[in-house]
Amino acid sequence: MASECPGKNSWPELIGASGEAAAEKIEAENSNVHATVLLEGTPVTRDFRCDRVRVWVTESGVVYEVPRVG
Repeated sequence: MASECPGKNSWPELIGASGEAAAEKIEAENSNVHATVLLEGTPVTRDFRCDRVRVWVTESGVVYEVPRVG
């Protein structure tokens, strides 16, 4: 399913990167979003938003899931 959100919508190349570095790169590549680094297991809402990217990290701060707009 193609996203209707403007700009780049996913960053598979960031798997294994530091969460903070990933968030900076995401915001640099798509100025329409705010990237938030979240620890694995953090409870979140399930609503979809074009201005949000969640960067999921392990306890060591490494991205383990593809960051996506939503």
